[in-house]
Amino acid sequence: MTKVETIIQPSKFDAVKDALREIGVEGMTVSEVRGHGRQKGHTEVYRGSEYTVDLLPKIKIEMVVADALADPAVQAILKTAKTGKIGDGKIFLSKVNDAIRIRNEERGDSAL
Repeated sequence: MTKVETIIQPSKFDAVKDALREIGVEGMTVSEVRGHGRQKGHTEVYRGSEYTVDLLPKIKIEMVVADALADPAVQAILKTAKTGKIGDGKIFLSKVNDAIRIRNEERGDSAL
């Protein structure tokens, strides 16, 4: 099993979610987060005062998928979230040793 964590632009969430559903991803956890990478935020003017917005709104999607679904999930995210501009986000992959469904104690891929 592979854990896929991705941080994307909020405007791309619906397209990414739909693309993941199309390939068979059934479960995900979604969080509204704030952060920055290389873009380091931007400055804005409010009521005549300039201030820096250095933590930008992002969407974090976390899911654990069977290993066979990891690459299709990554490709679906890349295809739908990519604009080619700075701030598109990141994808992180990590191995998961086991998963256990609490309700009936199923383990492994069947627990997903």
